[in-house]
Amino acid sequence: MRIAENPKPYAIVGITKHGAELARQLADQMPDADLYLSEKFLQEGDEETVYSFPTNVRLLLEQIFHNYEGWILLISLGAVVRMIAPVLKDKKVDPAVVVVDDKAQFAISVLSGHLGGANALTERVAGILGAAPVVTTASDVSGTIAVDLLGREFGWKIDDDRQVTPASAAVVNEEPVVVIQETGETNWWKRKSPIPKQIQVVGCVEEARAIRAQGYNAVLWVSDRLLTEDQLSIAPYRVVYRPKSIVLGLGCNRGTSLEEIENVVFTTLEQQRLSWKSVACIATISLKKDEEGFLALSQKYGWPLVAYEPEELNRVPIPNPSDTVHKFTGAYGVSEPAAMLSASTDQLLLEKTASGNVTIALARVNFSKKSSTTPAVEGMEVPS
Repeated sequence: MRIAENPKPYAIVGITKHGAELARQLADQMPDADLYLSEKFLQEGDEETVYSFPTNVRLLLEQIFHNYEGWILLISLGAVVRMIAPVLKDKKVDPAVVVVDDKAQFAISVLSGHLGGANALTERVAGILGAAPVVTTASDVSGTIAVDLLGREFGWKIDDDRQVTPASAAVVNEEPVVVIQETGETNWWKRKSPIPKQIQVVGCVEEARAIRAQGYNAVLWVSDRLLTEDQLSIAPYRVVYRPKSIVLGLGCNRGTSLEEIENVVFTTLEQQRLSWKSVACIATISLKKDEEGFLALSQKYGWPLVAYEPEELNRVPIPNPSDTVHKFTGAYGVSEPAAMLSASTDQLLLEKTASGNVTIALARVNFSKKSSTTPAVEGMEVPS
């Protein structure tokens, strides 16, 4: 058996003559996939491009099933179900599995259709082979919201997933559901058909209650705020999404510890009733791009560190300019203009506040100006 030491995202497997031919055809169109064939169907020159296994593909799956994000198996559906059953762990970690029949009539999404991306992979494979895609996930079939995937492409995080299942049931059963979107990217609806009429999309809870005073069966709430039980009582099932919408503008004295910076950040967010899960990045001056406390904070929470030159900061009108800060840094402010620059806004959620060795300001990302993918900024440090 020969397996990839540095696996690509996907694995394509063929075990029959026709399956091997189709697998090769797929591999030619999928540079992000490793090709695995039964040893009996190897050809001259395959040593560099094809991985192999004995006739029993079950052993291959047992060894490396979780090495890949997705599997495309040119094998009968029943056989695949039996082979993968012993290696399944949890829908949050299991890879996508797509099955294609020996004549490429159908590409079938078998496992991890949503979280693992099998449905999208099925469509891709079907397009290459000219097969009919078979997707049975209720939200996809119904053309409605996939509760567990809403905003995933933008980095939104579900605050608590315990009510995802009943909320999903409310959506696919066409019960009254409201999406309250206070912040975050607005172009999350990707289907060609319109949003189903039983789903209301509003900007605040007051608007939702004005439309339907008796409440909803489920609420999908896109917010960076810490919500109260009274606010959430608009529906029995609630799923809160945390978009990357808060920018931390930070300054500090040289050598300030991670512990002090971390304490200021989390205390401030709590006081402002904002979720730390919605932090998009840390913004500061270029003089601080190597500040150990900032780098450690960035690494610990996966928050990119964006640093701006003094000239860039000085072009931003701020409420609290300081001649003292300018004397030492060349900028009339650090935390306030850095936060506003990174958030593409001219407003602050919180003006500069000093606490010990740290200054902090907060800004909410203006998504009407900010693209869904933040462009790289000179001086940006991205945690590995």
